[in-house]
Amino acid sequence: MKTVELKDNERIDELQRNGYRIIQNPDKFCFGMDAVLLSGFANVRKGEKMLDLGTGTGIIPILMAAKTEGEQFVGLEIQRESAQMAARSVEMNDLSHRVRIVEGDIREASSLFGCGTFSVVTSNPPYMRDEHGLQSENPCKAIARHEIACTLEDVLREGAKVLKPGGRFYMVHRPFRLVEIFSAFTGQGLEPKRIKFVHPYIDSEPNMVLIEGRKGGGSRIRVEKPLIVYKAPGVYTDEIYDIYGY
Repeated sequence: MKTVELKDNERIDELQRNGYRIIQNPDKFCFGMDAVLLSGFANVRKGEKMLDLGTGTGIIPILMAAKTEGEQFVGLEIQRESAQMAARSVEMNDLSHRVRIVEGDIREASSLFGCGTFSVVTSNPPYMRDEHGLQSENPCKAIARHEIACTLEDVLREGAKVLKPGGRFYMVHRPFRLVEIFSAFTGQGLEPKRIKFVHPYIDSEPNMVLIEGRKGGGSRIRVEKPLIVYKAPGVYTDEIYDIYGY
């Protein structure tokens, strides 16, 4: 594990996977449970290459490198400070041979990487349109939460372009946009194949949804059993502990 220099307000957090750690800055944006759950839902097979659109701190490529036998993991991030922080986390974990961070715009992903170059694409995109709730005064957090630098359509269009035929697109999002999400998936030739709802408690409504789409796939979807986060206030279920690696 290499030593890296931390900048103002940065910290190093343990990931509970292969001894990996990650650099974060609470003043910018820290990864949440949604990113971890997406890394548990997605599947990268041996020898496959994966692209994470809007990688932020680089959490998803780093976790996928820990959990799978994929050959290469690329994270694309538009915010320079976040991209540089993610790159330092990759270096700190000695993962430069498998994980690469690229500073760039999601809307230009197919131009940056070429069409049909990845077997897997993941994304934990901004959940909110401009009209959805108040935007943070912090520009880094606003870009991560609201569709300022890209829209849902941008993410799916570019994701579909960089995927190989039969490639898989994995996304975490909010259930209230599910009809729009399905429409956007199919509009880009990504057929929804798996869906899993995430509930805070067993008797509560879902607040997240995990979706797998396949490029050029047939029309058939599997609704998996729901994922329950807490079995009691402050106490995770066994499945959550397993995903986190505790």
